[in-house]
Amino acid sequence: MNALYTAVATANGREGRAVSSDGLIDLPLAHPQALGGNGQGTNPEQLFAAGYAACFASAMGVVARQEKIDISDASVTAEVSIGKDAADGGFGLAVVMRAEFPDHLQGEAGLALLEKTHAFCPYSKATRGNITVDLVVE
Repeated sequence: MNALYTAVATANGREGRAVSSDGLIDLPLAHPQALGGNGQGTNPEQLFAAGYAACFASAMGVVARQEKIDISDASVTAEVSIGKDAADGGFGLAVVMRAEFPDHLQGEAGLALLEKTHAFCPYSKATRGNITVDLVVE
């Protein structure tokens, strides 16, 4: 791969801080309340969800332009779950990628666009074969 851009961030664990090299991200980190934390900070799953949703939405824009599909009223929500991985006893992730589409992209047309986007999106490529990603049209 010929890198066009490299993002750099440093973190010191789930109960610390995450800081980007340009200082635009500087967040306290905390376990979510659902995992016994105080919920007083952002957690890695939220950061991954935000990044994946943004990347997927941008990739969908590229695919839609290629297919001459209007997605001006579309939005993407990524739901990132963490849980015990039965295979090794550690933890694993799963994603539900929800696209809210206008009427002309309901049903099969919307699902086809999501599948093409999932094949094209860099985050989807990075996670393929590693985590389950369910695609949902809303």
